Amino acid sequence: MAYMVSALAGGCTLLGALMVLALGAPHRYTLAAVLGLAAGIMVGVTAGDLLPTALQAGRFELVFVGLLSGILIIALLDKGLGTLIDPSGSRLLKTGLLVALGIALHDLPEGMAIAAGFAGTAGLGLFLALAIGLHNIPEGMATAAPLRAAGVSPPKIIVAATALSLVTPLGTALGFGLIQVTDLSLSLLSALAAGAMLYISLFELIPRSMILGLRPAATGILTGLLLVWLAQLFL
Repeated sequence: MAYMVSALAGGCTLLGALMVLALGAPHRYTLAAVLGLAAGIMVGVTAGDLLPTALQAGRFELVFVGLLSGILIIALLDKGLGTLIDPSGSRLLKTGLLVALGIALHDLPEGMAIAAGFAGTAGLGLFLALAIGLHNIPEGMATAAPLRAAGVSPPKIIVAATALSLVTPLGTALGFGLIQVTDLSLSLLSALAAGAMLYISLFELIPRSMILGLRPAATGILTGLLLVWLAQLFL
């Protein structure tokens, strides 16, 4: 089940690309709400499930190191990609390819987070996959839009988005492989995933959603947090 859910979450990247090819870019308020919803779910799951699971499986020191490592890895990745991506309209092809590279490198730890979630409870894994899937839709759009503007044909864009969609289940397979090595791996992997999710939520999703629309972003964030809270009560 975990691999199927992870594949569906990854497939949302392809869905986002197809939406751009078929409909064009979405309204900014719609995008703000979707990004906010994904951020709210990620923050809620991280605080309410991933970190408690990590602390239950290992020592506080290990969890602390894993959490910081997850934040630093994604932060360094974002900084490195930020120096490479040229937003100039005359270099749209390069921009699209570099955005795709950044998405692939983000999707790997997200897939590992799904594995850590399912190693805890099925409900946690499902919520993580839902948040990641929502996150992947605008990522697919961000890949397809500059490539299409650069004149890349729709079939080639679809092939690229399909390849990106496979990175998430690949990360899930890698995560399960690490968990099987030792019990400490579950603690460390959960903490790493928590750090990655916190960074992506607090420094990428929330700021981007707020810029697009403060009210729909705030509504999405609160809705995501509420969904996680209700799930913890009834699941």
